[in-house]
Amino acid sequence: MYTIGIYIYIAFMRLAALFGHKKAKLKLAGHKQIYNLLTEKLQKDSNYIWFHVSSLGEFEQGRPLMERLRADHPEYRIVLTFFSPSGYESAKNYQNADVVCYMPFDTPLNAKRFLNLLQPKMAFFVKYEFWLNFLGALKKRGVPTYSVSSIFRDEQLFFRSWGAFYRGALKCFTHLFVQNEHSKELLAGIGLNNVTVVGDTRFDRVARIQELARQLPLVEAFADGDSKIFVAGSSWGPDEEIYIPYFNANKGWKMIIASHEVDEHRLNEIESKVAGRCVRYTRASMDEVRAADCLLIDCFGLLSSIYRYGDVAYVGGGFGVGIHNVLEAAVYSMPVFFGPNNHKFQEAQMLKECGGGLEITDADSFAGYMRSFDETPGRLKRLGDAAGKCVSENSGASQKILSALNL
Repeated sequence: MYTIGIYIYIAFMRLAALFGHKKAKLKLAGHKQIYNLLTEKLQKDSNYIWFHVSSLGEFEQGRPLMERLRADHPEYRIVLTFFSPSGYESAKNYQNADVVCYMPFDTPLNAKRFLNLLQPKMAFFVKYEFWLNFLGALKKRGVPTYSVSSIFRDEQLFFRSWGAFYRGALKCFTHLFVQNEHSKELLAGIGLNNVTVVGDTRFDRVARIQELARQLPLVEAFADGDSKIFVAGSSWGPDEEIYIPYFNANKGWKMIIASHEVDEHRLNEIESKVAGRCVRYTRASMDEVRAADCLLIDCFGLLSSIYRYGDVAYVGGGFGVGIHNVLEAAVYSMPVFFGPNNHKFQEAQMLKECGGGLEITDADSFAGYMRSFDETPGRLKRLGDAAGKCVSENSGASQKILSALNL
């Protein structure tokens, strides 16, 4: 039934592509190139390690491990595969992988053909990737296969009375490197003890991002002065309804807004909400940013470096499908606000526990926290230090995994 479901999914993708669905068209076009790409780029008698990720978020979790492997074990080559078009399109030129392509659809024939070409020495599946036919084929061939940065919850199908078939996927892993103790306990409850708690490799990734952060003269000029700086990253409309009213009414702060989308409609929408002087990053001069109350980032790729100029951050998505990357802000030792849809994000729970993550539910709760920073000397720094300490104390998962592998 599982394989039949995969074939139904393939048919659905083809139908969606016929009707012009952009992601479906990208995915099918990419799938047509998989085997030609492998045949062209794979080098005979080389030792390959296969990393598979779903999308961009999982890629960021896999990066620290890939880069440590590349640096410490140059005798191995790396093949990186993606499930989603958005992830593949963003990282198809990733320099630390020798081949980047889509993962073939999870059918028995595809698994056999792909593995015959690749002949991997080991395989890593990041977080939630559990493809039954590929995992079964890897186990049958005796290829050491690892789950990395995985996290498990009680409601997942593996732990239901009717989930025995899906539990079979987990039994294909040589070892599972999980994020927390509860995941280990859940797996032990279904008889899986080849499990080690190492934490989340994203902590390693943001520490590295911090090291490589760019100097941004325009942002530095905007932040230069007596005002504190508030950075809103990956912001959506519902997020802006929470925080913009506060800053319109309180002039002791300046805002930097990096919207999740930067099309003209969204930029105009944000500008219409801001009462003070708002300038766009790509259009502003040094004098204009110094005089502005709000700096609107109208391009991609700068957010992780922009956080370094902030005193407090707001990470969007918590009033929608889920929060974006809170660690990119927390690594700079600042408190991080986020909305209520955060409970499936382990890193957000860790920040809340240490005091560096602040869950807000509406504009009033946000304003209450902001007033407390002005009214209680030292509170802003104390919570920021807690956030930074949380990141530094939880880094090192990549090294723990490599040490366990005994390469």
